[in-house]
Amino acid sequence: QVQLVESGGGLVQAGGSLRLSCVASGRTAKSNAMGWFRQAPGKEREFVAGIDWSGSNTDYADSVKGRFTISRDNAKNTVYLQMNSLKPEDTAVYYCTADSSLGVRPREYDYWGQGTQVTVSS
Repeated sequence: QVQLVESGGGLVQAGGSLRLSCVASGRTAKSNAMGWFRQAPGKEREFVAGIDWSGSNTDYADSVKGRFTISRDNAKNTVYLQMNSLKPEDTAVYYCTADSSLGVRPREYDYWGQGTQVTVSS
């Protein structure tokens, strides 16, 4: 089992920045690929970014490329999502995920955090 706890969400103006953190705990926390998904009201949950266990491979949704950066610190069992140049359309609940391999679909991940709200005002 892997437990995930997100933090760092909040309200920010368009063009601003936020950094989300997700702390993982559990027996295999360090060996998992980790990712971030988001879900806006009335929309399906969508992939935002992912990183493999070593941090060598990352993947991003086209909508956030060049603005968001995913990274991890395995010594702290933590994955980060640095979000710059935020837009109102980035408003959503952001979820941290973990599983044995990097994927882009929600069904590929077994472990989920409780989510953190990000609101970007125009």
